[in-house]
Amino acid sequence: MSKNGKPRPGRSRPVVGKAKPQRNVAKEPVRDTVPTPDIGTPETTALSGSKPSPGEVDFGPRLQALFEVAQNYGERSFENYSRIRSLAETLRDEFCAWLSEQPGCVFLVPPEGRFSAKNYQSAAFSVAGKGYLPLKPISFGLAVRVSQDKDFMRLKVSCRKEGDVMFVRLERGPEIKLGMPVSDDALLPLFEEIYAHLMKFFQDRIDDYDNGRYGVQEIGFDIQRMTT
Repeated sequence: MSKNGKPRPGRSRPVVGKAKPQRNVAKEPVRDTVPTPDIGTPETTALSGSKPSPGEVDFGPRLQALFEVAQNYGERSFENYSRIRSLAETLRDEFCAWLSEQPGCVFLVPPEGRFSAKNYQSAAFSVAGKGYLPLKPISFGLAVRVSQDKDFMRLKVSCRKEGDVMFVRLERGPEIKLGMPVSDDALLPLFEEIYAHLMKFFQDRIDDYDNGRYGVQEIGFDIQRMTT
């Protein structure tokens, strides 16, 4: 605790990261692009119940308790973001490798708004641009190449963490349960589910058109052609 009564930064904690197929490894998210929370970070250490030293500001037990619970909130919100971002980056890299030997077939993009065929780093997540990290489910976009003409379809993905389990929900699709840390055994069913979800989008609309029903369907997906 510093003399002005604010939490003092401590050592950073390890981040649970990515697992590649054929081996269980973790990829640590890039910390320099993480939005800085206003209400505490996981690098701080609370001194619960400690009395101020001579010269330190005495905020009183009620305000000090509020500082400490807000700090704990900040620690957990950063952990939540870090784990979801790590999973998203793993999904981007390994789903692309599963689809094709050609690189550049999957990108991390914002879940809403216009996008290009590039990785948006921290801006790909629904918490981007906020002054603090909310402790809640986080969404991101996966832009998947669907044609030789460089058409990319964006699929919105939402993640929430419950204990050592991550729940991944595809927009207008199923929710997949993953154990943490993520293993190659867990990734393969996830790849297959996403692939089937995308294939179904096109096939359902082909079938509707062939049967004269396509007028009642909504697209529900963003498809953009990249002109690079």
